[in-house]
Amino acid sequence: MHLTLNRPERRNAYGRLLRDTLVSLLDVAVLDRSVERVLLDGAGPAFCAGGDLDEFGTTPDLATAHLIRTRAGAARPVHLLRDRIEVRLHGACVGAGIEVPAYAGRVVAAPDTVLRLPEVAMGLIPGAGGTVSIPRRVGRHRALWFALSGSPVTADTALSWGLVDDVGPLASRTPTVPGWLP
Repeated sequence: MHLTLNRPERRNAYGRLLRDTLVSLLDVAVLDRSVERVLLDGAGPAFCAGGDLDEFGTTPDLATAHLIRTRAGAARPVHLLRDRIEVRLHGACVGAGIEVPAYAGRVVAAPDTVLRLPEVAMGLIPGAGGTVSIPRRVGRHRALWFALSGSPVTADTALSWGLVDDVGPLASRTPTVPGWLP
């Protein structure tokens, strides 16, 4: 199954429609064991620019906002698919754009990839699962620095930390999930 975030005019911002569609399709792969491999990538100049800022504050109340932020995202299905999913990053990967991929068993980044967690500067915490997925990959000290500083991290640094598993051109790359049949 090849899934592409396809909202390039918004740099694949993680809005309600994109999130719900992605979760629905990932749930198919979770439930259908005949889907042996999942490849997730993004169209346009960025894999995912994070949460859609136009949707911030549009829920009817704080309880609903919290429920959506913590329960309706793609983190759980990506985690359940971790042995069958590869995520290919490029361009900006902000907030959810790295928090969700960090759950995958294999994350490949193009050399131009730049990762950021800007939530703390906005009065938020990483809410797409990054408080779990990122420390699992890089350790709690690096994860804390990453989240609190909001500083950008290059693909090469992410590779040295273990946040991504490989760095290289993505266009001609065949999927590298173990057992993938080209």
